[in-house]
Amino acid sequence: MSQKIGIVWFRQDLRLHDNEALTEALQHCDTIIPIYVFDERFFHGKTRQFGFPKTGKFRAKFILESIVDLRQSLRKMGSDLVVRFGKPEEEIFKIAQEFKTSWVFCNRERTQEELQVQDDLEHNLWSIGQEMRYSRGKLLYYTSDLPFPITQTPEIFTQFKKEVERAVQVRKPLPLPSSLPVFDFDLDIGTMPSLEELGHQPFVVDERASIVFQGGETTGLGRLNNYLWTTGAAKSYFDTRNEMLGADYSTKFSAWLAQGCISPKKVYHELKAFEHQHGENKSTYWIFFELLWRDFFRLIAKKHGNKIFLKGGLREEPNRRLRNDYKLFQTWVDGETGVPFVDANMRELKLTGFMSNRGRQNVASYLINDMKLNWQMGAEYFESQLIDYDTASNWGNWNYLAGIGNDPREDRYFNIENQAKQYDPQGAYVRYWA
Repeated sequence: MSQKIGIVWFRQDLRLHDNEALTEALQHCDTIIPIYVFDERFFHGKTRQFGFPKTGKFRAKFILESIVDLRQSLRKMGSDLVVRFGKPEEEIFKIAQEFKTSWVFCNRERTQEELQVQDDLEHNLWSIGQEMRYSRGKLLYYTSDLPFPITQTPEIFTQFKKEVERAVQVRKPLPLPSSLPVFDFDLDIGTMPSLEELGHQPFVVDERASIVFQGGETTGLGRLNNYLWTTGAAKSYFDTRNEMLGADYSTKFSAWLAQGCISPKKVYHELKAFEHQHGENKSTYWIFFELLWRDFFRLIAKKHGNKIFLKGGLREEPNRRLRNDYKLFQTWVDGETGVPFVDANMRELKLTGFMSNRGRQNVASYLINDMKLNWQMGAEYFESQLIDYDTASNWGNWNYLAGIGNDPREDRYFNIENQAKQYDPQGAYVRYWA
């Protein structure tokens, strides 16, 4: 009897723990070919309208580190990771055709560009009688567990939270595989590209960065363990989450969550174990609250499709007063607006690829409400620059702050002077990024 061979296509699920696609492949196949494709459109391409590098240097470096870590983890278990650079619908198809595989397993993505890639690959596979098998590895909740279909996801977060918390339990994360089939294919596994080959010169992150984000499941799980069990910082998250200096004022899980180096279910159940030992409080609940927001934005993106990218947003009501002034916009990018609190945040982003949540809200509000610039310019710059860029969360938040998203409030204006007095009363943050 011939062996069943499956391809596991790693995408934004760069981990072995709680990986539904990998788990399903091991259940259905005698042997598997793990593969990651550096999609040339994402690493060499530009953003939709304004032409920023689609994947900036900070995130490119983080992804590269994550792939190196994934390959090392697979090798420790007797397998390996095939690496290619190009278009996944072509590169994976070639391997599927050559090795007469039965299926390609992957975690499903939700927004247009990623959907197009998986649809094109699926179409190619059909031409040779092979199938895609999709899993859902990005969410805290399984969509089948939700008390509503995705098309009826509540438009307001508080209603979403109320319905989900009342009706759904978070499933336990899938276990780490105990073993993997030995990788014995006569197949060029491919060399890992350099940062230069991904379009960026080697660089050193500014020494003032609050934390060094090193990509990979290993460091992601290490950060989770450190934040909960080593420092116990989770006990005070609610009180510190709006601070702007230091490593532990917030969880900093976002970059690893965005690339799937850690699973949201893993974070949740570790948090529950922490609460069992140290007690539940507002801070531990608020970390769960942030995970709920991630799911909400992802479901809303699926429900509304490309509306989140359009100037009128979910409400389809573009603000005609917002303009594309590239020269003025560049002062915002460079931290040269003349408003110290805004400029400090923008310099931190430019030099590290990261900015606090409080900072993001303030600089976005300033761009939209004070500079009267098109919010899409800011959203695309964040897409390029952020090390923790997540499509649904980024564009959902920009819709929200531009007043064209899910927020029932019409005006999301932040008084920057008052914000600076409240969150940087001694000016320490502004001086730090002067």
